[in-house]
Amino acid sequence: MLKTVLKAATAAAFIAGPAVAEMEEKLVTVVTSENPQTQLMSMVLTMQALQKGAEVRILLCGPGGDIALDEAPDTATAGQPPKDMSPQGLLKAAISNGATAEVCAIYLPGRGEGPEVLMDGVGVAQPPAMADALLDDGAAVWSF
Repeated sequence: MLKTVLKAATAAAFIAGPAVAEMEEKLVTVVTSENPQTQLMSMVLTMQALQKGAEVRILLCGPGGDIALDEAPDTATAGQPPKDMSPQGLLKAAISNGATAEVCAIYLPGRGEGPEVLMDGVGVAQPPAMADALLDDGAAVWSF
């Protein structure tokens, strides 16, 4: 009897948890990883949030910024299993679906290059505006 009551209570708590949780309306995804799977998964989850109606901003720093290059490395453009998607391909899809994508303000100077090396739709983050986005009480911040 006690096991049945505990199972029922656990199930009720599990079911009620997600029902009362509210989806964040804004999302800032920060990608710094050089790992192609991590980069891809960051874009997969970001696309899911975008499709659920979140206002999405993507910040790409360090090796994460490489997926925004017009001439990106193979790790950013090669399709990965199971759906043969690439980090850059999903970044492009996110941008075309309304996401804002920017590289860190120090990414391009660190490479000795200018914004002309970025793919269409990607800008350079301005630190005050990005700090505001990250500090926004209504925003979730995902870091990969």
